[in-house]
Amino acid sequence: MSLGQILQQTGAISSMARELGIDEGTAKTAAGALLPAIVAGMGRSATGGTSTPDPMGGLGGLAGAILGGGSGGGGGLGGGLLDAVLGTQATPVNQGNDILGNIFGSKDVSRSVAGEVASMTGIDEGILKKMLPILAMAAAGYMAKQATGGTAAPAGGSSGGGALGGILGSIVTGMMSR
Repeated sequence: MSLGQILQQTGAISSMARELGIDEGTAKTAAGALLPAIVAGMGRSATGGTSTPDPMGGLGGLAGAILGGGSGGGGGLGGGLLDAVLGTQATPVNQGNDILGNIFGSKDVSRSVAGEVASMTGIDEGILKKMLPILAMAAAGYMAKQATGGTAAPAGGSSGGGALGGILGSIVTGMMSR
C-alpha cells in the first residue's frame, strides 16, 4: 500500500482538501505528485545526504524536525503531527515548514517542487505551496506513529527492521508500483 493510499485512509487527504478549499480528487492528485519528493528528501536526510554534518547520519536533524517544536496536538512524539492535520482547526504549519527545511535544505527547493508539480498536474502552484508543509506533517506524523507503535495505521501495514528505514522502504516500493 502506498503512502498516498495510507494518508487517504487516515483521513489526511480529505482534511487537507477541506482546509485548502479544494476537492478531494485534486488533493489526492496533488499529494500523489508531491509525496515522492517529500519521501526522497526524507530518505536523503535519514541517510546523511545533506551538507550538514550529523553524527547520526542525517537522522538527528530529521528527527529533530519531526519530534521538535511544541505546536499543539497530542499524541506525543511526532504522531501529534498527523493529529494536527486531522484536527478541525487550521493546521499549524510551522513544524511542517521545519521538516521541509530539513529535507529540502531551502525554501527555493520547496518552491521549485511546487512549481514542477504545478506544471505536471495543472494544479495551482499556490495551493501546492500551502499543501507541502501539511503533507510533510501528515507523512512524518504517520511514520512517527508507526515507528512508536501508534494507532494511526490502516489495517495491515507493518514493517520489519529499522523503523524509519522499513517505513521509507515500503513507501518507496508502493510508489514504484504505481
